[in-house]
Amino acid sequence: MSTPAVPSVLFVCVHNAGRSQMAAAFLTRLGGDRVQVRSAGSAPADTVNPAVVEALAEVGIDISAEAPKVLTVEAVQASDVVITMGCGDACPYFPGKRYLDWKLTDPAGQGVDAVRPIRDEIEERVRGLLADLGVQPGA
Repeated sequence: MSTPAVPSVLFVCVHNAGRSQMAAAFLTRLGGDRVQVRSAGSAPADTVNPAVVEALAEVGIDISAEAPKVLTVEAVQASDVVITMGCGDACPYFPGKRYLDWKLTDPAGQGVDAVRPIRDEIEERVRGLLADLGVQPGA
């Protein structure tokens, strides 16, 4: 009996400092080893948005050691699902991949009070994504 392949998800936003980092953190926490998670940016920032780090810490997720990563063709090719968050035409397109575009407010330059509702919406969308992938959410 063969084990079904673990679905792979790539979250992409421009700076990989906010939305895609939050989405990757929630998918990692909720999907565990039942899903492979990547995040990247078309023009990565130098650091993850401190308000995003703080907002996730409030719900018990520590991304303080994360750093924005550059979007590569290889990351897209290795992913089953590519979820874009405002990167527009900067995201490479490959036939056979499932693409979703999540319209979310950009947390760049905003304080933690403005980031909380974005964080909560991302968690809700990640839970829906797990259901679509047939992965039972953990924690």
